[in-house]
Amino acid sequence: MWTAEYTIETVASAETVWGAWADVPSWPVWNADLARAELSGPFAAGGAITMTPRAGEPVELVIDSAERPDHFVDEARVGDAVVRTIHRIDEISAARRRITYRMEITGPEGERLGPAISGDFPEVLAALVGYIES
Repeated sequence: MWTAEYTIETVASAETVWGAWADVPSWPVWNADLARAELSGPFAAGGAITMTPRAGEPVELVIDSAERPDHFVDEARVGDAVVRTIHRIDEISAARRRITYRMEITGPEGERLGPAISGDFPEVLAALVGYIES
């Protein structure tokens, strides 16, 4: 299994972070790689997200689990690989939270796909924090 984890800290509340995550159509505001993002069904287990990048084909995700405001996990199938991304919020102190994106890829293409898919996570996290703190 290929894994990578990225974190950033914020003064925003967990509910504020959750609100940005749950507002899927607004993801392109803070994720520069996306032209569009759509949610089918609830922002909960079983819901589906279609992310359309500015370059490339749409990516279909299924929400595997979601616990407001702590975390959600999405899953995509890319060829023979399963790509799981865990989005988590942890309280560091009364005034700070840590946001973590952890990607886990199982399948023969993990080593090749992982860096290409998650390489922009530091920029995406920084943009998310800028968005929620503004």
